Amino acid sequence: MKRALKRLDSVHEKLINCISTLEPAVYSRQPGDGEWSVAEIVHHLCLVEARVIKELEGAVARAPQRVTFLRRLIPTAIVSSRVIRVKAPKAMNPLDAPERDVAIEKFDRTRANLKTLCATHGHDRFRNLVFKHPFLGEIDGVATVSFIGYHEKRHYKQICEVLRKLKN
Repeated sequence: MKRALKRLDSVHEKLINCISTLEPAVYSRQPGDGEWSVAEIVHHLCLVEARVIKELEGAVARAPQRVTFLRRLIPTAIVSSRVIRVKAPKAMNPLDAPERDVAIEKFDRTRANLKTLCATHGHDRFRNLVFKHPFLGEIDGVATVSFIGYHEKRHYKQICEVLRKLKN
């Protein structure tokens, strides 16, 4: 889990550095019809991470469970690929994205909560819980933390794409 947490910190720092100096108009502008703005992407990331934390807290409260051996082989890194377009579940659609500074503060707080949860329960407990991901299926807690990092990486790439479109 140390590697997953290190990846979380790395991609989070890159993303926050990228968005923290954006002008409000750029931050909130959609690059095209039906495409998310940077604000909406950041809000989506925060929504997903908060939901994952809630689900992990519930899983930790239940008796230990293990995912099957084959399920443990699912590479969460595939989430970072932008080749396959995935539609976000309705509950994770970023409606009413907050302004940049509020969003960053909320996102940082959510990340701190995830890291506290990881530190409190540890690697072994996270290996012995099941998280039901809408696309990956059943994965354990360590894979779930890894998923969060790769999900953020995917959307960091999306933010870079949005900013390139907005410059043209």
